[in-house]
Amino acid sequence: MNDLIPSLVSDGQILAEINGCLGLITLNRPQALNALSLPMIRDITTLLRHWADRPEIQAVAVLGAGREGKPPAFCAGGDIRFFHQAAHAGDPALGDFFTEEYRLNHLIHAYPKPYIALMDGIVMGGGMGISQGAKLRVLSERSKLAMPETGIGLFPDVGGGYFLAQCPGHVGEWLALTGQSIAAGDAIEWGLGDVFVPAAQWDDLVAALKSSPQPSAEHVVATVMERADLAPAADPKAAAERIDRHFGEPSVAGILDSLAAAGDDWARQTHDSLLHRSPTMLAVTLELVRRGRRLSLADDLRLERDLVHQCFHLRGSAEASETVEGIRALAVDKDHAPRWRPARVAEVDPAEVAAFFVSPWPPEAHPLKDLA
Repeated sequence: MNDLIPSLVSDGQILAEINGCLGLITLNRPQALNALSLPMIRDITTLLRHWADRPEIQAVAVLGAGREGKPPAFCAGGDIRFFHQAAHAGDPALGDFFTEEYRLNHLIHAYPKPYIALMDGIVMGGGMGISQGAKLRVLSERSKLAMPETGIGLFPDVGGGYFLAQCPGHVGEWLALTGQSIAAGDAIEWGLGDVFVPAAQWDDLVAALKSSPQPSAEHVVATVMERADLAPAADPKAAAERIDRHFGEPSVAGILDSLAAAGDDWARQTHDSLLHRSPTMLAVTLELVRRGRRLSLADDLRLERDLVHQCFHLRGSAEASETVEGIRALAVDKDHAPRWRPARVAEVDPAEVAAFFVSPWPPEAHPLKDLA
């Protein structure tokens, strides 16, 4: 049994256990809402590659460690404080983080065995990256899914340009630009989740996966499905109609004008939300999602690796980076007053937006050149 769990490097931030044919991965950084560190990414990758080659392991489940007396979190994203520190220090581990994270995202989408994501609680950013490629994405009424990166001067990465582009209509643009969180019913309707298990059944589900006999992948899936129920009622079709009316506009300025002209409460709140986000990164994000509809996952991840490099390096210094400034305002100084440059959508230079999409590497030297 011991040889089924390879040595890990994250100092307990990832826990691995085996129950019959099932390999279980627990994100164990609850004080940080199970946000991903580089050692965690490396450990998950090591486990998945090791288990892919072991016939004893027929399925994998990933879940987040709970927080005593607090709402659950599957994974709230990446370690943005690390991004800020590494950018200022010129630490090459920053590039390693994104290269290895995107490789992990690709590995999960292409995984040869059933990979089950138990997405209870907060599922944001990097948490979406390690769940959207799952064969079975399990939600509860506590699940809150979001890609909030434009709020920190970034874009929805970890494959977001690919999986958000597959949402119906212009839901992907709305989720990408606003960072709005959605609940289980909408997520399932829009293709970002598969199965709803009520929170009252969650502890029993996890206990069964960890302790009840799991002799086959089919039995693992049945353990989940026997606890599944209908997700709480939602009206995603009405919401999608409203979203399409505004977020189908060809530009960020057009979307803002459409929302301003509508005058209803939802449109006003959405308009105000967009005005607080990086104008430059709104334009980059809109272009990414629209390109994503024509890209394979591998090509999207290569493009995202280009974009994230430009986020930290295009303007020449950490101090000039929209992403570093956004993280400063949210998580370092916590003044929630980012100084975006430029501050208004009308001032965004189309040439600078286009520059984000120019790869800093020739194809043969791209860090993700071998993704199939």
